[in-house]
Amino acid sequence: MNDSDIQIAIKDIIAQIAPDEDLSQLDPAVRLREQIELDSMDFLDIVMELRKLYGVQVPEADYKELATLDGCVNYLRPKLAGKTLHCAARV
Repeated sequence: MNDSDIQIAIKDIIAQIAPDEDLSQLDPAVRLREQIELDSMDFLDIVMELRKLYGVQVPEADYKELATLDGCVNYLRPKLAGKTLHCAARV
């Protein structure tokens, strides 16, 4: 997966968890929770979907790395290298 694919994958997961949120204007450098309504359970759902869809284990100590879209891309890039996008690219 390239960086764009990772962003699409994350946005797709968020769209499933928070379907009423407008993700089209997300600033990749700003914390996700400052831009959209995500509570701690929603965040855990994102982590669980990453594990289910891509086999990526995110230890609790690394959760802070996923605070922004850019952070997600940087953290997930090496973990998703060679994997295929499983999302519908609805966002």
